[in-house]
Amino acid sequence: MIFKFMLFGAHVSMAGGIDKAPERAAEIGCEVFQIFSRPPQGGNAVDIDGILADKFQANLKKHNQKEFYIHTPYIINLASQDGRIRENSIRLIREDLQRGSALGAKYTMTHLGSAKELDKETANKMTAENLKKVFDKNYETQLLIEISAGAGNIIGSAFEDLAYFIDELKNYNIGICLDTAHMFASGYDLRDMEAVKATFDKFEKIVGFKYLKLFHLNDSKVGLGERKDRHEHIGDGKIGLAGFRAIISEKRLWPFNMICETESDKVAEDIKILKKIRDAVASLRY
Repeated sequence: MIFKFMLFGAHVSMAGGIDKAPERAAEIGCEVFQIFSRPPQGGNAVDIDGILADKFQANLKKHNQKEFYIHTPYIINLASQDGRIRENSIRLIREDLQRGSALGAKYTMTHLGSAKELDKETANKMTAENLKKVFDKNYETQLLIEISAGAGNIIGSAFEDLAYFIDELKNYNIGICLDTAHMFASGYDLRDMEAVKATFDKFEKIVGFKYLKLFHLNDSKVGLGERKDRHEHIGDGKIGLAGFRAIISEKRLWPFNMICETESDKVAEDIKILKKIRDAVASLRY
Protein backbone atom coordinates (compact mmCIF):
# COMPACT_ATOMS: atom_id res chain seq x y z
CA MET A 1 0.00 0.00 0.00
CA ILE A 2 1.32 3.44 -0.96
CA PHE A 3 1.05 6.43 1.36
CA LYS A 4 -1.27 9.22 0.36
CA PHE A 5 1.46 11.63 1.40
CA MET A 6 5.25 12.00 1.10
CA LEU A 7 5.26 12.22 -2.69
CA PHE A 8 8.54 12.07 -4.61
CA GLY A 9 9.82 13.97 -7.60
CA ALA A 10 12.79 15.76 -9.13
CA HIS A 11 13.99 19.03 -10.56
CA VAL A 12 13.16 18.96 -14.29
CA SER A 13 14.15 21.08 -17.26
CA MET A 14 11.93 23.74 -18.83
CA ALA A 15 13.79 23.54 -22.16
CA GLY A 16 11.44 23.83 -25.11
CA GLY A 17 8.78 25.58 -23.05
CA ILE A 18 7.82 25.71 -19.41
CA ASP A 19 4.54 23.95 -20.24
CA LYS A 20 6.53 20.83 -21.18
CA ALA A 21 7.79 20.36 -17.60
CA PRO A 22 4.84 18.21 -16.34
CA GLU A 23 5.36 15.71 -19.16
CA ARG A 24 9.10 15.53 -18.47
CA ALA A 25 8.36 14.98 -14.79
CA ALA A 26 5.97 12.12 -15.53
CA GLU A 27 8.49 10.44 -17.83
CA ILE A 28 10.95 9.95 -14.96
CA GLY A 29 8.35 8.84 -12.43
CA CYS A 30 7.67 12.10 -10.60
CA GLU A 31 4.56 12.62 -8.51
CA VAL A 32 5.58 16.23 -7.85
CA PHE A 33 8.39 18.28 -9.42
CA GLN A 34 10.50 21.42 -9.27
CA ILE A 35 11.60 23.83 -12.02
CA PHE A 36 13.42 27.06 -12.65
CA SER A 37 10.93 29.47 -14.18
CA ARG A 38 13.82 31.33 -15.86
CA PRO A 39 17.51 30.66 -16.59
CA PRO A 40 19.22 29.61 -13.32
CA GLN A 41 21.73 32.44 -13.64
CA GLY A 42 18.94 35.01 -13.65
CA GLY A 43 18.54 35.76 -17.36
CA ASN A 44 15.44 37.04 -19.12
CA ALA A 45 12.31 35.03 -18.49
CA VAL A 46 9.47 34.14 -20.84
CA ASP A 47 6.28 36.05 -20.00
CA ILE A 48 3.61 33.95 -18.34
CA ASP A 49 0.24 34.96 -19.72
CA GLY A 50 -3.15 33.36 -19.15
CA ILE A 51 -2.82 31.07 -22.16
CA LEU A 52 0.52 29.65 -21.02
CA ALA A 53 -0.71 29.27 -17.43
CA ASP A 54 -3.82 27.40 -18.59
CA LYS A 55 -1.74 25.11 -20.78
CA PHE A 56 0.61 24.41 -17.90
CA GLN A 57 -2.27 23.57 -15.55
CA ALA A 58 -3.85 21.30 -18.17
CA ASN A 59 -0.56 19.43 -18.53
CA LEU A 60 -0.29 19.03 -14.75
CA LYS A 61 -3.62 17.22 -14.75
CA LYS A 62 -2.86 15.24 -17.91
CA HIS A 63 0.39 13.91 -16.50
CA ASN A 64 -0.95 13.37 -12.96
CA GLN A 65 1.41 15.77 -11.19
CA LYS A 66 0.04 16.68 -7.77
CA GLU A 67 2.15 19.80 -7.08
CA PHE A 68 5.10 21.71 -8.45
CA TYR A 69 7.58 24.19 -7.06
CA ILE A 70 9.86 26.94 -8.37
CA HIS A 71 13.51 27.44 -7.43
CA THR A 72 14.89 30.98 -7.72
CA PRO A 73 18.15 31.65 -9.64
CA TYR A 74 21.48 30.81 -8.04
CA ILE A 75 22.76 34.39 -8.13
CA ILE A 76 20.59 35.60 -5.23
CA ASN A 77 22.57 37.41 -2.52
CA LEU A 78 20.50 39.39 -0.05
CA ALA A 79 23.53 40.24 2.10
CA SER A 80 25.72 41.65 -0.66
CA GLN A 81 27.42 44.96 0.10
CA ASP A 82 26.79 45.90 -3.54
CA GLY A 83 23.42 47.65 -3.64
CA ARG A 84 22.79 46.60 -7.25
CA ILE A 85 23.18 42.93 -6.34
CA ARG A 86 20.83 43.29 -3.35
CA GLU A 87 18.17 45.06 -5.41
CA ASN A 88 18.49 42.56 -8.24
CA SER A 89 18.11 39.70 -5.75
CA ILE A 90 14.93 41.25 -4.33
CA ARG A 91 13.58 41.75 -7.85
CA LEU A 92 14.32 38.17 -8.92
CA ILE A 93 12.60 36.66 -5.89
CA ARG A 94 9.58 38.93 -6.39
CA GLU A 95 9.36 37.96 -10.05
CA ASP A 96 9.52 34.26 -9.26
CA LEU A 97 6.79 34.70 -6.65
CA GLN A 98 4.71 36.46 -9.32
CA ARG A 99 5.48 33.75 -11.88
CA GLY A 100 4.80 31.00 -9.37
CA SER A 101 1.47 32.59 -8.47
CA ALA A 102 0.52 32.88 -12.17
CA LEU A 103 1.39 29.24 -12.88
CA GLY A 104 -0.09 27.85 -9.66
CA ALA A 105 3.13 26.79 -7.88
CA LYS A 106 2.61 25.89 -4.24
CA TYR A 107 6.07 27.10 -3.20
CA THR A 108 8.91 29.24 -4.49
CA MET A 109 12.19 28.51 -2.70
CA THR A 110 15.37 30.52 -2.51
CA HIS A 111 18.92 30.47 -1.24
CA LEU A 112 19.87 33.60 0.68
CA GLY A 113 23.42 34.32 -0.44
CA SER A 114 26.81 34.79 1.19
CA ALA A 115 27.92 36.99 4.07
CA LYS A 116 31.42 37.17 2.57
CA GLU A 117 33.41 39.51 4.84
CA LEU A 118 30.43 40.56 6.98
CA ASP A 119 30.02 39.06 10.43
CA LYS A 120 27.15 36.61 10.79
CA GLU A 121 24.89 38.83 12.89
CA THR A 122 25.16 41.76 10.46
CA ALA A 123 24.65 39.52 7.42
CA ASN A 124 21.59 37.81 8.92
CA LYS A 125 20.04 41.16 9.86
CA MET A 126 20.64 42.55 6.36
CA THR A 127 19.19 39.40 4.80
CA ALA A 128 16.04 39.57 6.94
CA GLU A 129 15.46 43.24 6.08
CA ASN A 130 15.85 42.55 2.37
CA LEU A 131 13.53 39.54 2.55
CA LYS A 132 10.87 41.85 3.96
CA LYS A 133 11.28 44.08 0.89
CA VAL A 134 10.37 41.14 -1.34
CA PHE A 135 6.80 41.29 -0.06
CA ASP A 136 5.57 44.37 -1.89
CA LYS A 137 2.19 42.59 -2.15
CA ASN A 138 0.57 39.27 -1.30
CA TYR A 139 1.47 36.26 -3.43
CA GLU A 140 -0.44 33.02 -3.77
CA THR A 141 2.74 30.94 -3.80
CA GLN A 142 4.61 30.75 -0.49
CA LEU A 143 8.28 31.69 -0.23
CA LEU A 144 10.55 29.05 1.32
CA ILE A 145 14.04 29.61 2.71
CA GLU A 146 16.31 26.68 1.88
CA ILE A 147 18.92 25.52 4.39
CA SER A 148 22.46 25.86 3.01
CA ALA A 149 25.48 23.56 3.21
CA GLY A 150 27.51 26.25 4.97
CA ALA A 151 30.32 26.46 2.42
CA GLY A 152 32.41 29.58 2.95
CA ASN A 153 30.18 32.22 4.54
CA ILE A 154 26.93 31.04 2.95
CA ILE A 155 23.93 32.21 4.97
CA GLY A 156 21.39 29.89 6.60
CA SER A 157 23.26 26.65 7.34
CA ALA A 158 22.13 26.20 10.95
CA PHE A 159 18.69 25.58 12.46
CA GLU A 160 19.29 28.64 14.65
CA ASP A 161 19.66 30.79 11.52
CA LEU A 162 16.41 29.45 10.08
CA ALA A 163 14.66 30.17 13.38
CA TYR A 164 16.02 33.72 13.32
CA PHE A 165 14.60 34.39 9.85
CA ILE A 166 11.26 32.81 10.73
CA ASP A 167 11.01 35.03 13.82
CA GLU A 168 12.08 38.20 11.96
CA LEU A 169 9.54 37.52 9.21
CA LYS A 170 6.72 36.15 11.35
CA ASN A 171 4.28 38.57 9.72
CA TYR A 172 5.16 37.36 6.22
CA ASN A 173 4.32 34.24 4.20
CA ILE A 174 7.59 32.37 4.85
CA GLY A 175 8.40 28.68 5.31
CA ILE A 176 11.39 26.33 5.30
CA CYS A 177 12.79 23.87 2.75
CA LEU A 178 15.29 21.34 4.12
CA ASP A 179 17.89 19.71 1.89
CA THR A 180 19.35 16.45 3.20
CA ALA A 181 22.74 16.95 1.52
CA HIS A 182 23.00 20.50 2.85
CA MET A 183 21.93 19.44 6.33
CA PHE A 184 24.46 16.62 6.42
CA ALA A 185 27.28 18.86 5.17
CA SER A 186 26.31 21.39 7.86
CA GLY A 187 26.73 18.78 10.59
CA TYR A 188 23.24 17.30 11.05
CA ASP A 189 23.56 13.52 11.02
CA LEU A 190 21.04 11.52 8.96
CA ARG A 191 22.76 8.14 8.61
CA ASP A 192 20.49 5.97 10.75
CA MET A 193 17.27 5.92 12.78
CA GLU A 194 18.84 7.26 15.94
CA ALA A 195 20.60 10.10 14.13
CA VAL A 196 17.47 11.07 12.17
CA LYS A 197 15.38 11.18 15.34
CA ALA A 198 17.97 13.30 17.15
CA THR A 199 18.30 15.71 14.22
CA PHE A 200 14.57 16.26 13.87
CA ASP A 201 14.09 16.50 17.62
CA LYS A 202 16.54 19.39 17.39
CA PHE A 203 14.72 20.91 14.40
CA GLU A 204 11.39 20.66 16.21
CA LYS A 205 12.80 22.37 19.28
CA ILE A 206 14.71 25.16 17.48
CA VAL A 207 12.55 25.89 14.41
CA GLY A 208 9.28 23.94 14.63
CA PHE A 209 7.60 21.58 12.20
CA LYS A 210 4.80 24.04 11.47
CA TYR A 211 7.30 26.01 9.38
CA LEU A 212 8.64 23.03 7.42
CA LYS A 213 6.99 22.74 3.99
CA LEU A 214 9.23 20.77 1.61
CA PHE A 215 12.35 18.59 1.33
CA HIS A 216 15.15 18.33 -1.18
CA LEU A 217 16.23 14.70 -0.92
CA ASN A 218 19.86 14.27 -2.00
CA ASP A 219 22.70 12.06 -0.87
CA SER A 220 26.03 13.77 -0.13
CA LYS A 221 29.41 13.33 -1.79
CA VAL A 222 31.05 14.85 1.31
CA GLY A 223 31.16 13.65 4.89
CA LEU A 224 29.29 14.89 7.94
CA GLY A 225 30.07 18.53 8.69
CA GLU A 226 32.42 19.06 5.72
CA ARG A 227 30.43 22.15 4.69
CA LYS A 228 30.44 21.63 0.92
CA ASP A 229 27.43 21.47 -1.39
CA ARG A 230 27.97 18.24 -3.32
CA HIS A 231 24.88 16.21 -4.23
CA GLU A 232 25.09 12.46 -4.87
CA HIS A 233 22.57 9.88 -6.09
CA ILE A 234 20.43 8.20 -3.44
CA GLY A 235 22.42 5.52 -1.63
CA ASP A 236 25.71 6.32 -3.39
CA GLY A 237 26.89 8.96 -0.93
CA LYS A 238 27.84 9.44 2.69
CA ILE A 239 24.25 9.43 4.00
CA GLY A 240 23.57 6.05 2.39
CA LEU A 241 20.47 3.93 1.93
CA ALA A 242 20.11 3.32 5.66
CA GLY A 243 19.82 7.05 6.14
CA PHE A 244 17.09 7.44 3.55
CA ARG A 245 15.19 4.49 5.02
CA ALA A 246 15.37 6.26 8.37
CA ILE A 247 14.19 9.56 6.87
CA ILE A 248 11.23 7.94 5.11
CA SER A 249 10.40 5.94 8.25
CA GLU A 250 10.30 9.07 10.44
CA LYS A 251 6.58 9.64 11.01
CA ARG A 252 6.99 13.37 11.54
CA LEU A 253 8.22 13.68 7.94
CA TRP A 254 5.38 11.77 6.28
CA PRO A 255 3.35 14.90 5.40
CA PHE A 256 6.17 16.49 3.36
CA ASN A 257 6.86 15.99 -0.33
CA MET A 258 10.44 15.41 -1.43
CA ILE A 259 12.37 16.57 -4.51
CA CYS A 260 15.60 14.99 -5.81
CA GLU A 261 18.17 17.38 -7.25
CA THR A 262 20.55 14.70 -8.51
CA GLU A 263 22.08 14.41 -11.97
CA SER A 264 19.62 13.58 -14.74
CA ASP A 265 21.48 10.41 -15.76
CA LYS A 266 20.12 8.48 -12.75
CA VAL A 267 17.43 10.65 -11.23
CA ALA A 268 14.67 8.31 -12.45
CA GLU A 269 16.44 5.48 -10.62
CA ASP A 270 16.68 7.67 -7.50
CA ILE A 271 12.91 8.14 -7.57
CA LYS A 272 12.37 4.38 -7.99
CA ILE A 273 14.59 3.69 -4.99
CA LEU A 274 12.69 6.17 -2.84
CA LYS A 275 9.31 4.77 -3.86
CA LYS A 276 10.51 1.25 -3.09
CA ILE A 277 11.57 2.34 0.40
CA ARG A 278 8.24 4.12 0.88
CA ASP A 279 6.33 0.99 -0.14
CA ALA A 280 8.35 -1.12 2.30
CA VAL A 281 7.70 1.31 5.12
CA ALA A 282 4.02 1.41 4.17
CA SER A 283 3.73 -2.37 4.33
CA LEU A 284 5.04 -2.31 7.88
CA ARG A 285 2.72 0.52 8.83
CA TYR A 286 -0.35 -1.30 7.63
